[in-house]
Amino acid sequence: RARVAAAPATRVSMMADAPKEAERVIMKFGGSSVRDAERIREVCSLVQVRMKELGVKPHLVCSAMGKTTNNLLAAGNLALTDSTVDISAISKLHEDTAKELGLEDTEYYAQVVDLLEDLERVLEGVALLGELSPRTLDLLVSFGERMSGRMVAAQLNKIGVPSVQIESWDLGVLTDSNFGDASVLDESWPVIKEKLGEVPEGTVAVITGFIGKDKQGRITTLGRGGSDLTASLIGAAAGCDEVQVWKDVDGILTADPRACPNAKPVPFVTFEEAAELAYFGAQVLHPVAMQPAMRVDMPVRVKNSYNPSAEGTLITRKNAKQPLVSAITSKSGVTMVDITSTRMLGQYGFLAEVFNAFDRHRLSVDVIASSEVSVSLTLNKNLEIARKERGTSVTEGQRQLEGLMKDLGEVAELAVTGEHTIITLIADVTRSSSVMAIVFSVMAKLGIRVEMMSQGASKVNISIIVPEDRGAEAVQALHSCFFEQQCAVTTNIIDPESEASIDVRVAA
Repeated sequence: RARVAAAPATRVSMMADAPKEAERVIMKFGGSSVRDAERIREVCSLVQVRMKELGVKPHLVCSAMGKTTNNLLAAGNLALTDSTVDISAISKLHEDTAKELGLEDTEYYAQVVDLLEDLERVLEGVALLGELSPRTLDLLVSFGERMSGRMVAAQLNKIGVPSVQIESWDLGVLTDSNFGDASVLDESWPVIKEKLGEVPEGTVAVITGFIGKDKQGRITTLGRGGSDLTASLIGAAAGCDEVQVWKDVDGILTADPRACPNAKPVPFVTFEEAAELAYFGAQVLHPVAMQPAMRVDMPVRVKNSYNPSAEGTLITRKNAKQPLVSAITSKSGVTMVDITSTRMLGQYGFLAEVFNAFDRHRLSVDVIASSEVSVSLTLNKNLEIARKERGTSVTEGQRQLEGLMKDLGEVAELAVTGEHTIITLIADVTRSSSVMAIVFSVMAKLGIRVEMMSQGASKVNISIIVPEDRGAEAVQALHSCFFEQQCAVTTNIIDPESEASIDVRVAA
């Protein structure tokens, strides 16, 4: 069975009989792909080989090296709470990398040194003022990508690949002023196309991911994982043939390999399926990263920088080969809210009242199911709520949920519980009867209570809610049925689309 990641190769090489590659591509490399000197060397060698052997004309988008973003956040917190400036871990990583790669005398490394000095001054300001605003935090974390891009560009030039480092805002990435989660403005698109077109033929642009600037020239971030969005945006705006997101796994997998060691790469998924996977817990792509690519119908390919010969996963608008289930993902630590009122019976306006209350208290909903007199829904995992039992107050500080309960408590009965897991099956929902027959047979066999289910309006996902302490077991059992040719049950199901019998012991 395919495993998640192969051991790093000592020499990057393309197969002679490899399928024809897209020519004009954006290659995005995540933090683990450029985490140290060895990985930067491998990535640059990979780019060089693809240019020489496959005729690829790439530009790169790079994340910060390794754990640099986390270290920057830690440094900011230390300066804020202890008035101490310490960037030793960040400096050491970049200094050691430059030394090992022999980049100390390059212009780009000199710029990295300047950036480290600027970083120290920013942290000194945080320590002096005792304040770390969202605007300053965006400036702080931007240093990771800005330094990483310069290291990669310097190494490319060293091995004979002409390269230039470009800040995303110099390429035209203009955002609103929502610091921490900024949105890219549409007026960026024609500027990006024009500016990228000015890069000389044969030169590789290394572009900072994750960041942009607002109209006042202040640095903003696109949210964590936003480097994927940067790559998708630049590829779409510039009219590239494909965006390649290079990670440390062999593509999008059928499940989280930490829960299912036999998880395998999914060859093809649609944009819609990839977005659902991202939203419901898959860590491969940012939930909004596909939006620019979808806008112009540009393929996105997820590849493994540690195993470049692996085919990866191709994300396109349509998938000609639709399996019964493409992948399974899960999200634990979920809070469920049950809202019951006899006012719903035959009445209009009740649901509007419910969702207006969620809007007022800025609570985001993941999954919802309704009946004549009740609504059940789950709250976005980012709002962490402790388990609430009768007589126990909601976790201190969760004023949003308390406000919601107060508002809706006047017109309905509310029950709030924690410790649930959402299990989402990315599936062909036109065959949902077959999928759910297998799911419920497995849950019944294992004695796992399904607390709620919902079929997504997107027509590509089916979600069930189970107790959190049985979530991992449920995911493993379902993965065994749909992808590993072994199952806890042996029921034969008739697939209404193909009118064929599905033996869940061998369903794939």
